Amino acid sequence: MVAVVCILIYSPFAMSDELSRAAMLSYTCAGCHGTDGISPGSIPSIACKTPETIETALKEYRDGKRFSTVMGRHVKGYTDQEIQLIAGFFGTYCKEPDRTKK
Repeated sequence: MVAVVCILIYSPFAMSDELSRAAMLSYTCAGCHGTDGISPGSIPSIACKTPETIETALKEYRDGKRFSTVMGRHVKGYTDQEIQLIAGFFGTYCKEPDRTKK
């Protein structure tokens, strides 16, 4: 009974810690891909990509299966779990960019 109560009490904190970790890991991505996954320039936007698509791409960059001058270096040290957190974080963003802004 005590174990069940502890799980129920602490599970929201575990989820918020995971979300905080995902946000922290995704911080450097936002510099090029935008804070909401919409790139302000010529860098590809990652908004509206599924978490699975983002995860696959990041693992391919990390493992040298997909070439890039920058991305391979960025994801080189990430574990599979960290890549899943990043993919899940950006995989939640899906809105069309406002292309009318100059």
